[in-house]
Amino acid sequence: MKPTRLSLLLSGGLLLFGATAGAQTKQETGGKPMPADWIDQDTGHKVVRLTPTDGGNGSFYFHNNPFLQGKAGEGDKMVYYHTDERGKQLRLVNLKTRQVEPLSRYFAKVSGEIVAPKGRDVFYQAQDTVYATNVDTKKTRRIYVFPKDFPGNITSLNANETTIAGALGGEEAREILRKYPAKSDFFNRIYDAKVEHILFTIDTKTGKRTDIYKENTWLGHVQFSPTDPDLLMYCHEGPWHKVDRIWHINIKTKQNKLVHKRTVEGEIAGHEFFSPDGKTVWFDLQKPRSVTFYLAGADVKTGKEKLYQMDRNEWSIHFNVSPDQKLFAGDGGDAGQVAKAPDGMWIYLFRPRATSLSRSD
Repeated sequence: MKPTRLSLLLSGGLLLFGATAGAQTKQETGGKPMPADWIDQDTGHKVVRLTPTDGGNGSFYFHNNPFLQGKAGEGDKMVYYHTDERGKQLRLVNLKTRQVEPLSRYFAKVSGEIVAPKGRDVFYQAQDTVYATNVDTKKTRRIYVFPKDFPGNITSLNANETTIAGALGGEEAREILRKYPAKSDFFNRIYDAKVEHILFTIDTKTGKRTDIYKENTWLGHVQFSPTDPDLLMYCHEGPWHKVDRIWHINIKTKQNKLVHKRTVEGEIAGHEFFSPDGKTVWFDLQKPRSVTFYLAGADVKTGKEKLYQMDRNEWSIHFNVSPDQKLFAGDGGDAGQVAKAPDGMWIYLFRPRATSLSRSD
């Protein structure tokens, strides 16, 4: 039995995959409107749609935590994007009752989704303004307004919830993006331009912005450590086989550190994310590109790496790890992706072994 061949988004709803179920009709997943829950005929696993289909629903980016612990008896909650003819907003779904409620008002453009589990706020950006909305009271406060000459974007919140971080490319990079909106058109152009980029922070209480690092190269994928409030991870964007991508910076001392150094021609590393305890940075590693595939983890302090090799079909565009770090998940990839997998369009569950990942069905 193979892992579940399912998309994270189906019929406008966000999905939850359960253990193998008992008596219920099995049916093929996808390609048509689906019921609220069903048994996937390929795997026997139960699938539950968490959200209604009254518009488009979108999950957070793979390393952004959308979950909040519920208060006594309420059930845990998940934040997600909802879009309909009125615009885009953030919504809450109760994972126990599946009840949905709006969190933000409708905005023309919402991005930078960040959940603060301690303060129970959700930080986000609507055009040039950064807001925080409390999950329990629904009260919204304005954190910061970007000036016209600094149209930055927020992406991460530090461990003690005092500091937001983001990045801004120079005007030349922004002009390239406006002129060539397709990734296939702007990606190499922005990399080749060597335009100054800036990493910045914003104080969540005072709204003070501080520019912490500048470099004449494309910077992005900014993530704070989940445990160290001063440690910020960022990457050198561009063609992965041309860049040593993954870096750390201490926002107080400004000390920079390369996380992974490429060692062979054509090697690529990326889609990096922190382990829940902040001790490891995990990333997709190919040595070289499209040939040998690993999920790699670099120790944040020592730099020592752990490699889990996998089959071409099991390679995933994005990976993630469970809170207890005993399980990994991957979202697979089609034949047009870098692995060119002939049978890779599955959501995978992996158990780490000594040097490989064991697929769980």
